[in-house]
Amino acid sequence: MKAIVVSDQAAGTAGMKLVDHPLPEAAGNDVLVEVHASGFTTGELDWDGTWTDRLGRDRTPSVPGHEVAGVVSALGYGTRGLSVGQRVFGLTDWTRDGTLAEYVAVEARNLAPLPGDIDFTVGASLPISGLTAWQGLFVHGRLQVGQSVLVHGAAGGVGSMVTQLAREVGAYVIGTGRAGDRQTALDLGAHEFVDPEQDSLADVGGVDLVFDIFGGEILKQSAGLVRAGGTLITIAGPPEARPADGLAIDFVVEADRAQLGELAQRVREGRLRTVIGNIASLDDAVAAFNPTERVKGKTIISVQG
Repeated sequence: MKAIVVSDQAAGTAGMKLVDHPLPEAAGNDVLVEVHASGFTTGELDWDGTWTDRLGRDRTPSVPGHEVAGVVSALGYGTRGLSVGQRVFGLTDWTRDGTLAEYVAVEARNLAPLPGDIDFTVGASLPISGLTAWQGLFVHGRLQVGQSVLVHGAAGGVGSMVTQLAREVGAYVIGTGRAGDRQTALDLGAHEFVDPEQDSLADVGGVDLVFDIFGGEILKQSAGLVRAGGTLITIAGPPEARPADGLAIDFVVEADRAQLGELAQRVREGRLRTVIGNIASLDDAVAAFNPTERVKGKTIISVQG
C-alpha cells in the first residue's frame, strides 16, 4: 500500500516520504480500516510514540497520523461491535502505525460508527480536536451552565471545538488568538475576543475555567485569572503555574466511542462544525504539510478519492 512515513525526528514534516509500505494486519480485537480520510497534527512528530513502541524500541520508519475516517475491511480474531463494510471514524493508538496510509489497523474500541450523512473528511477532522475539547471541558473541567471559560487559540483546531461546546452548554466564552482570528472565534460562539499581543489578559478578570493549549507565559498569566474553586486545563504538559485556589490539570486525549458519538450527533444537527483549511490527496500530502504560507484550519488528507 501507499503510505507516508517518517524516519528522522530532527527533520520534522520535511522528513516525510511517500513510499510503498507493508499492509498492516488486524490483530485480536482490531479492525483493518480502508482509509478514506486522515487527519494529522505536526505535534505528533515530537511524541515518543511516533518513534518508539510501548517498550521503547525504535519502530521507524513509522506511519504518522492518528485520526481516521473510513470503512472496515477486515476483522481481527475476537473483534466485536463493528462489521465489515461499516463506515467508522476515530483515534488510533499512539505507538502503532497511523492513518496517513491506504489502510490502518486499529483497536475496534477506538472507533465509532460514522453516520452516512457525515463526509469522511469531516469525520477525520473530529477525533483529536473534538475529544480533546470534550474531555477537557466535561471530564476534567466539569464545566457547568453559567460558568465562564477562557479559551486560548479559540479559532484553531482544538480551540474551535472548545468554543462551540462550551457555548452550547451555556457557558460564557472568552476566546483568544491573533487579531485575524477575531471574527472566526466570534462566529464560532465566543462572546468576547482578546488578542494577547495587543490586549492585556489581566483585563479579562476572573474565570471559572481556562483551556490552555500553549503552556509557557500564556499559561502563567492565565493561572492568575482562575477564580477560587476554578480549574486550569492544559494539553501542553505539566503546568508550570497553578491557580492560587483552584485546580491545574494536564491530560492526554483518549479514544472514547461514546464521546465520538456525541460529537457526530452534534455535527449532524448543525450544532458543531470543524474548521478545515485544506484537503489534499495522499500523493500531495508531504507538500500539504509543508505549506509555503499559513493555512487557517486543519489539513485533511483524502486517501480514497
